[in-house]
Amino acid sequence: MISNGKVTSYSGQGNVVGNVVAFIFVFGLLLGSIYALSFWTLENAWIPGLAFMVLWTLAFLVAKELLGRGDTLTQQDIHGEHGEPVEPKAH
Repeated sequence: MISNGKVTSYSGQGNVVGNVVAFIFVFGLLLGSIYALSFWTLENAWIPGLAFMVLWTLAFLVAKELLGRGDTLTQQDIHGEHGEPVEPKAH
């Protein structure tokens, strides 16, 4: 990630407990979705199928949209008006 024109460490560094909790939560959703498929029968397909799709979608979206946004930057953070690099600001 770039901050004030300098490369900084990745956003997850130093957040071991939070990263482990997030991993366990998302992995639990994924395992729950797979477990829901164990109840799938020819007579009972809708409820396990819908449960699988909802849990898998939640696992995917939580990981991608909520947790995967730590390294994004806006255009103005690293580029000038016409795309040229911005000089670092002195503090």
